[in-house]
Amino acid sequence: MKNKLQIIPFTDSAEKHAQLDAILAEFKDVPGALVQVLKRVQEVYGYLPLEVQTFVAEGLDVPLEEVYGVVSFYSLFSIQPKGEYKISVCLGTACYVKGSQDVFNRVSEELKIKGGGITPDGKFSLDATRCLGCCGLAPVMTVNSDVYGRLTPAQVPEILKKYQNA
Repeated sequence: MKNKLQIIPFTDSAEKHAQLDAILAEFKDVPGALVQVLKRVQEVYGYLPLEVQTFVAEGLDVPLEEVYGVVSFYSLFSIQPKGEYKISVCLGTACYVKGSQDVFNRVSEELKIKGGGITPDGKFSLDATRCLGCCGLAPVMTVNSDVYGRLTPAQVPEILKKYQNA
């Protein structure tokens, strides 16, 4: 089975759009502020779908292609929604040789989502990453800012349970 991209329709709210408008107004005449604007806007929406990129392009009077180019270049930006709990499993060399792929597979299996996906309830998202800077703790996984090291696949269900019950 191919790894299909999960399509989740974009929904806006008056509150979020008001925050977007305020950010755009603050930076409207500030040259070179696109990255800063996108970072702030992503904090509002949690990600940067095409609809939001279009609002930013129009609000700053820059081409949509420029906005998309920045969003797709920098790894800190996401065009896919992220869960309340963002899980990242390191697949860098040190972690990989110590079994992080098996940890990643177990998380995927437990949550029934693929890498880059989000659970239907929006609680969890899963991403592979390259080096979290914790090579001495390999293999490593983060859930938001919580770091779990020296993991085995068998530990995954108990870790997830902590967040499922939160």
